[in-house]
Amino acid sequence: MRRWLLRRTAQAVVTLAIALVLIFVLMRLAPGDPLARLSEDRPLPAAQVAALRARFGLDRSIREQFGTFIGGLARGDLGISIEYGRPVTSLMAERLPATLLLGGTVLLLNFTAGVWLGVGQAKRRGGAVDRSLTVLSLAGYAMPSFWLGLVLAWLVGVKWHLLPAAGMEDPLLGPAGRPLARAADIGRHLILPALTLSVVSIAATMRYQRTAMLEVLRLPYIVTARAKGLGERAVTWHHAWRNAFFPVLTLFGLWLPLLVTGSVFVESVFAWPGLGSLAVTAVGYRDYPLLMGTSLLVAVVVVCGSLLTDLAYAVLDPRVRLS
Repeated sequence: MRRWLLRRTAQAVVTLAIALVLIFVLMRLAPGDPLARLSEDRPLPAAQVAALRARFGLDRSIREQFGTFIGGLARGDLGISIEYGRPVTSLMAERLPATLLLGGTVLLLNFTAGVWLGVGQAKRRGGAVDRSLTVLSLAGYAMPSFWLGLVLAWLVGVKWHLLPAAGMEDPLLGPAGRPLARAADIGRHLILPALTLSVVSIAATMRYQRTAMLEVLRLPYIVTARAKGLGERAVTWHHAWRNAFFPVLTLFGLWLPLLVTGSVFVESVFAWPGLGSLAVTAVGYRDYPLLMGTSLLVAVVVVCGSLLTDLAYAVLDPRVRLS
């Protein structure tokens, strides 16, 4: 187990290093000038432009810029944002709680409701409930999240005025508001973006869980368990579900970056102040330090999610450790 874990960790480190180099190089090779936006309102003097290029290291070669970035990364410094003029780490730290709240809510809904509904579909294969949930899951899986977000924001937030259509909290409450009132207000703002992301993610989890559960329910040991007189609940959850959970576990590793990014488009639609909307700003303004910081964080979460998924596989199935 120890050798397997060390080997898998080394592979994750190499993967992260390759991703880091590719992100940095491709970002610098993309067309466009990151200082162009600063000259949109009025042209800057040549001396000021040269000073800004020197400040952000844009006057150096890609190799020198990469060396400077790695040196700063080793110290926990991701540089200064070109657009905001503030350290990238502080900007990301401000936005991270909002994204963790949104992503954590979506993951919780996804892997509770999605698994439960998928297992229920498999147990009632071919029935009216199975057919109805199949149609709904396919529609949800095929539905673009940004389009659904726009529809919900307009219908529920603008036309019916049932829930807030944008933002994370009511600015009129302020930081001095009562904690319970502020928590309730944040919860109301959270419903629409979380629902938008959950519709798509739950649909995918349902499909994976249903397919895996149907395969396991046909296996001989399930027939034997039923022949021994075990109840259907015990057969389903104590015998079948553990082996049917592996495909969903892989899907969990793929959805884990939601904890960091939320959804770029959904956060933009609902003006949710998370890392996703921050990344949109970085892309639009070609803010290299900020875009590099958000991309690096996503790469770390993706690689760590894959590593945690493999570790969970190894714990649940000892055969994985021998492969």
